[in-house]
Amino acid sequence: MNKPYYEVVQDFYTSDLKKPTLKEVNVWPCTGKSSSSSGVSFSCSHVFLCLFLLCLIGSLLGHPQCLDYGPPFQPPFHLEFCSAYENFGCCDQEKDNSIAAKYWDIMDYIDPRGHRLCGTYIKDILCQECSPYAAHLYDAENPQTPLRNLPGLCFDYCSEFHFNCHSAISLLTTDKHIQECCETNKTRFCNLLHLHDEDYCFPNVLKNTALNRNLGLVVEDRKGCFQLCLTEVANGLRNPVLMVHANDDTRRMFVAEQVGIIWVYLPDGSRLEEPFLDIKRIVLATPWIGDERGFLGMAFHPKYKYNRKFYIYYSYMDKNRVEKIRISELKVLASDVNKADPRSERNLLELEEPAANHNGGQLLFGVDGYMYLFTGDGGKAGDPFGKFGNAQNKSALLGKVLRIDVDGKSPDGKPYRIPPDNPFVSDPKARPEVYAYGVRNMWRCAVDRGDPATKKGRGRIFCGDVGQNRFEEIDIIVKGGNYGWRAKEGFECYDTKLCHNSSLDDILPIFAYGRNVGKSVTGGYVYRGCESPNLNGLYIFGDFMNGRLMALQEDEETNKWKKQDICIGSTKACAFPGMITSYSKFIISFAEDEAGELYFMSTSYPSAYAPHGSLYKFIDPARRAPPGKCKYKPVPVKTKSKRIPFVPHAKTVLELLNEPSTTKPLKKSSLTAATSTVSSKKTKKTPSTKIKGSTVKPAPSGKKKQKIKAEAKPHKPKQEEKVSHPSRTTPTPPWPKKKSSHLIRTKKLLPKKTALAKERLGKRRKENR
Repeated sequence: MNKPYYEVVQDFYTSDLKKPTLKEVNVWPCTGKSSSSSGVSFSCSHVFLCLFLLCLIGSLLGHPQCLDYGPPFQPPFHLEFCSAYENFGCCDQEKDNSIAAKYWDIMDYIDPRGHRLCGTYIKDILCQECSPYAAHLYDAENPQTPLRNLPGLCFDYCSEFHFNCHSAISLLTTDKHIQECCETNKTRFCNLLHLHDEDYCFPNVLKNTALNRNLGLVVEDRKGCFQLCLTEVANGLRNPVLMVHANDDTRRMFVAEQVGIIWVYLPDGSRLEEPFLDIKRIVLATPWIGDERGFLGMAFHPKYKYNRKFYIYYSYMDKNRVEKIRISELKVLASDVNKADPRSERNLLELEEPAANHNGGQLLFGVDGYMYLFTGDGGKAGDPFGKFGNAQNKSALLGKVLRIDVDGKSPDGKPYRIPPDNPFVSDPKARPEVYAYGVRNMWRCAVDRGDPATKKGRGRIFCGDVGQNRFEEIDIIVKGGNYGWRAKEGFECYDTKLCHNSSLDDILPIFAYGRNVGKSVTGGYVYRGCESPNLNGLYIFGDFMNGRLMALQEDEETNKWKKQDICIGSTKACAFPGMITSYSKFIISFAEDEAGELYFMSTSYPSAYAPHGSLYKFIDPARRAPPGKCKYKPVPVKTKSKRIPFVPHAKTVLELLNEPSTTKPLKKSSLTAATSTVSSKKTKKTPSTKIKGSTVKPAPSGKKKQKIKAEAKPHKPKQEEKVSHPSRTTPTPPWPKKKSSHLIRTKKLLPKKTALAKERLGKRRKENR
């Protein structure tokens, strides 16, 4: 008599088994009979339909996924029953106990000999709901296919089960059609449980080295590109330059557009109709492609819950028509936590901008409670201001990292204090606000929260500094550090004379890349969230010009950082509900929500008045946190403004897979594939009605704008070929039929000149350099 596959799998689980209302069952084998039964919840008349559907999608969607449509996870506690999956699978302790209870309910109806013959078979079958491939085994990957009550079994294993335990089938399912047609027919029963891709049937799925070698780790393609997925969170934005949270336990997200409008997004995904702040009449922004001016930075006070203060950084023009940067403090209305009081603005600092580009724009609070401000070098190309440029001149505030204490005033009347440990407070030739210098145009910086368990890395400030002609770099800010510009660009000399005379203790980047990789870095964040534990410690960033997403991982022994590309949109890896396959090309900014989950903002057309910007959230399809670990209850917020529900524009992977066969199958988005399909596909899926429904209008990102602007002046686009994804910029999405006058003007520009957008960016950048 054949033995069950006990040595292969010892535990498993089934979702909707009901306690059989049967008497004790003799499950001994019926010699000479072909027996069969199944836990499948559809009748024999549906067998061929089900087999057809399996053949249609089985090979496409085989990937780790649980029956709740999420990725597998590492159970936080030991599994007593389905212990084969206690390291990685789809069951936590509660589910494991539930399966065990079902198992013993069934075994109550089986005689002692049946216990010996069939106990392991039944346990294995029940525990398949704990398998990391549970969704594939139960046909749960595609919501349009019927859900099995029994998992897909390999034919040999199924035949042995049927031969030894066919009478137990009625205990695993209450479907009378199955009981009637399959209990005595092994072939029909096993065909019903057959999977088209035999690598995924049980128990073959456990023996497949290729499927299990890197199970639970971040998925990599053959070129070593990390496979991550995205969900669309917001759209219809006009160059979204930032997203911040108030750290007040409300889980609200504040998204700012370059034109000077900040919107409130609630935890349910809806947006408030009335903006949090609207200062577009003051902010200096234009419809020019790549204009770097506008609303650029925002940060909430660390004690916002108690003082209602936040800070903003924007471009404006004074009464003498001099372009300046203003950093100011505002308060939220006491009567409405979702509305800022524009009358409460208190100017902290104003800087005259000698040129329209390189405006910096980052504001953040460090773990020390002080505010850090990141200014650009003043613009043009090569920092031509003064003998050594603004960046190397410690008596100038441009091209610097500044640190101030906003909770007080200086003796000399400044509306802020100087931290006593600032590195140059005793240098008469330096401004006391300077914390670090020698930066060109840092675009997007972030504070590392530190490892959730060890807190290692906590407080480090990472920045992306946009290069001139050759290198983009990622830096970690060090007190008193000189980051080299304009003497150096990346690891190399830029100004040869200054470079040879510069000190040997300049702070070098942790990573730099050349024009073969990208043209304009957008700094990101170190992932410290809860939902995707595989990503912990990865610094995720991107390139504005070509839409490339990248990650840096630190080698703890050598302290060196290794770069890997991030690919979005694999139809196999991302075949989960809500996951999308593409994104808009021009990556403006990255963001972190209150829970530490990561997002990025991008647009398909980098103009401050073009409503083509979107907000996306990163998802790791290989592994998630255990159910319940990342749940939170937001503090309720009273809203006086109407809530506008989120309406997605992008098609999900499952929607694309279910489109008619005439549609070309979606290709895995390698770095290049993602960037090329992102913009065009995304924009095509942004119908005018949806744009009209969302009043948010995106604007070019500060630094990215800076980069674009610096690349947008009339000139031969020497580097145009490096923007390898023109489909992201053209065609332009359809526009609403009714628009305000300024959007009508933009409309005239976009359809005819979208193809020239990339060229203009390249021209301006080259000329300004």
